[in-house]
Amino acid sequence: MSAREIDMLHGTLWNKIIVFALPLVLTGIFEQLFNAADTLILGRYDSAAAMAAVGNNTPLVGLIIYLFLGLSLGANVLIAQALGAGRLRDASRTVHAAILLALFTGLAVAALGECAAAPVMDWLGVPEEVLPLALTYFRIFLLGMPFLCLYNFIAAILRSRGDTRTPFRALFLASLLNILLDLLFIPILGWGAAGAALATDLAFLGCAAHLLRSLLHQAGVLRLEPRLLRVSCRLAILRRICAIGLPAAAQGMMFDIANLVLQAAINSLGEKVMAASAAAFTIEILLYYGVFSLNQTCTTFVGQNYGARNLSRCRRAATLCLAFAVIIALLNGIFALLTMHAIFSYFTSDPEVIRLAETRIEYVVAFSFLCAIGDTLSAALRGYGNSIGPAVIAFFAICGSRLAWVFLIFPSYRTFANLLLCYPLSWILAAVLLGIYYRTFMRHLRG
Repeated sequence: MSAREIDMLHGTLWNKIIVFALPLVLTGIFEQLFNAADTLILGRYDSAAAMAAVGNNTPLVGLIIYLFLGLSLGANVLIAQALGAGRLRDASRTVHAAILLALFTGLAVAALGECAAAPVMDWLGVPEEVLPLALTYFRIFLLGMPFLCLYNFIAAILRSRGDTRTPFRALFLASLLNILLDLLFIPILGWGAAGAALATDLAFLGCAAHLLRSLLHQAGVLRLEPRLLRVSCRLAILRRICAIGLPAAAQGMMFDIANLVLQAAINSLGEKVMAASAAAFTIEILLYYGVFSLNQTCTTFVGQNYGARNLSRCRRAATLCLAFAVIIALLNGIFALLTMHAIFSYFTSDPEVIRLAETRIEYVVAFSFLCAIGDTLSAALRGYGNSIGPAVIAFFAICGSRLAWVFLIFPSYRTFANLLLCYPLSWILAAVLLGIYYRTFMRHLRG
């Protein structure tokens, strides 16, 4: 075991969870800096329309990222369980199957996205003054999908053995590259939204190349051998990855599908609401990565210990991750409420946009601890290999309730605050249902 890897099967848990999760927090923050840099630099050096164009694409980008993260989580769980059980050959086979799936998925998403870009923008009801910029940004962004997908899968492979530092280092360097390219393409060359998308693609390329090189030079079962990349020999493993990964991806994507409907409702409220929502979401997602990192930590720790059939350690790991996630979410809410005005002043000088952005913080970030409960319980269930149950609950509790709110409640009282109220209400419903399901599942597992 190298110095970058963590022994999840032995010793105290709380300190190992923190050591594992910290690089993930930083990784998530720097991953979000791709979008934050685009939004901030466009807001400062271009126009509110360009800023709104990037914000309009945020749910679409999130939809794609959730697909990649979910599928890669299937590989993470299978490799972690194989390592915990000492099945090293199965772990190696899963590594190679995961790389094949990443390459295919990235190319397929890029091709399908290019075909669907214009109809999706029409469906979202993007205002005429924003539409050309939003469409240009999205089309160029799609060119980087093979690199983004490869990055997510290799990062999941490395995390399955406890290495969260290597993905963080790769993304840190890529984030710096993205910011530098943004500063070159937007204020200097004047390429606007197109330049922001191109900078992001080139950063994804650099990040994926760095991690691919690392995997090719790994010692042991995680080493990538190009000669072993044969689809015919990996079909059974690909099916198992998809059996876990697709429900996890669907769960995340359902959040974003609901958010696409919400984005259409936001668009109907005008350009200033669009710009404010984009700025607030940038801060919102940056803060949430602390919770998200603990979700990934929970899945990996539970997965390895479940592979070793140590159920008591699985339960302790899940409980610690849940406690840490709720505490972090509460601290995030307090921090955001205290600093939001100063933060949004960096995005724009328009007082109305700042006020609207603050409204989103008050309704979403302040209540994100509710989301943390449901997400961490889902993550624990995925570590056991149970992805379908959480996905079904998320469909009804998150996607269903938000769609009902947009179509039944929002039309009668068309304000930004009323629209945002569906977030905490859907999180409460999901947390209650997932809590009941988790307790039932654990009783069944012990019995």
